Amino acid sequence: MSDHAPVRTPEPLEYQRLLRAGRPGAWRPLVGVVALVALVLLAQVVVVSVLSVYLLLTGVDGAEASRRLSGADEVTPVFLAVVNLGWAAAIPAAWLVLWSVHRLRPGWLASVRPRIRWRWFATCLGLALLALVATLVVSAVLPAQGESTQVSGQVNDFSRTTRDFLLVIVLLTPLQAAGEEYAFRGYLTQVCGGLVRQRWVAVVVPALLFALAHGLGQDLPIFFDRFAFGLVAGALVVLTGGLEAGIAMHVLNNFFAYGLALAFGDMTSALNPTGGSWWSIPVTLTQSLVFLALTLAVARRQGVERVSGRLDLVGSRRPV
Repeated sequence: MSDHAPVRTPEPLEYQRLLRAGRPGAWRPLVGVVALVALVLLAQVVVVSVLSVYLLLTGVDGAEASRRLSGADEVTPVFLAVVNLGWAAAIPAAWLVLWSVHRLRPGWLASVRPRIRWRWFATCLGLALLALVATLVVSAVLPAQGESTQVSGQVNDFSRTTRDFLLVIVLLTPLQAAGEEYAFRGYLTQVCGGLVRQRWVAVVVPALLFALAHGLGQDLPIFFDRFAFGLVAGALVVLTGGLEAGIAMHVLNNFFAYGLALAFGDMTSALNPTGGSWWSIPVTLTQSLVFLALTLAVARRQGVERVSGRLDLVGSRRPV
């Protein structure tokens, strides 16, 4: 049989089990994870190199270019672009790994359809907005939730730097959020689900890795916040059969955090939060649980598919 021949699934598969329809081999998940990490790191090197050349060609000296790109002391628009583009590269990297290592169509990372279900994604954006409103209500009646959430009493001046940040956020932040979802809730979830039958493993392990990927020196409440987000996003992937809900919540979260920082705070604190407080946990749980409950209720009402059906996962046409 050719390595490109279609594979027929003997039974419907949940999202986290889709890799079991790919080419067999215990080595494939390990090679796939290593390849994904290597491709994302390579993409980040390429992004930094290209932006370095751009800055030098526009008259910025080497020391200043290095400062802007490093983000060590201050987050700049160029540094935020590096972060966003680096994670956005995880989308084509995950596609390539899925096709080259497992011989599955890239669309199976998006959902069990296999594609992004755009109408369902739009619905999830609306539900994420409702959950955010509930979060703001709870946050307003609780004590301060950490240094990174504190804002000044007046609106920041609109400057050229503010404009540049806005351009990066609007154009690249959705891609960054989607890239993280494709990597952690997409490929890593399918790897775990392909190796272990228990659903909770496919949810908990990627959530833990997602939280750890934000840095080992995080304050514990901030780590818990990210871990809780990963758990909810992972559960929604399994229970709705795709990445749409996680991407919607991730994009809206980032838009809100960055927008709040530009208007009342600063981007350095938003991107590198410190001084976490355990009072942030009720706020985190409000958003997560409200979004989870709303999304599952609407998904059930709309009949959102969460299994693949009996399909030729490699050679099938797009379902209608």
